[in-house]
Amino acid sequence: MDVSDLLLDGFGRILHNVQTCLDGLSPEQLVFRPDEQANSIGWLAWHLTRVEDDHVADLAGRPQAWIERGWHARFDRPADEDDTGFGDTAEDVARLRPASAGLLLDYYQAVHTRSLDYLRGLQPADLDRVLDEPWWDPPVTVGVRLVSVLDDCLQHSGQMAYVRGLIEARHWYPA
Repeated sequence: MDVSDLLLDGFGRILHNVQTCLDGLSPEQLVFRPDEQANSIGWLAWHLTRVEDDHVADLAGRPQAWIERGWHARFDRPADEDDTGFGDTAEDVARLRPASAGLLLDYYQAVHTRSLDYLRGLQPADLDRVLDEPWWDPPVTVGVRLVSVLDDCLQHSGQMAYVRGLIEARHWYPA
């Protein structure tokens, strides 16, 4: 297995997790939070998608789908490439109210497709390229950044699955 195949498999697992967690959820279920300080499935799906969109677009040297494809408008958010959820407060999380699970999944699938296009073109030597981020020690490479994106997205999809389990335990199903 070459490095591209390995990364394609890893990113494919994110897609599967997001699809499974969002399937059939109502808008009310998307914003359910088990505690007022906790994240909702909707926020987690949006955030992990924003992370992948932001980081992979940067690696690929292209604009984020968030701005370029107008996803920000569909979420009623500003055209701000830094609007990724990092540093969001509990109030910020509560304000994100996606219209549907389909909207979240459509955005993730659009970002995922772009990520796969980038990953398919990677050569092993590309992973060693040091990114221009002098504040990190040791320096961050493309490979390290991609593993970071995988780690972040897989953790958040696991959190989504946990919240989904809480919702299902409440027997709160879509109408």
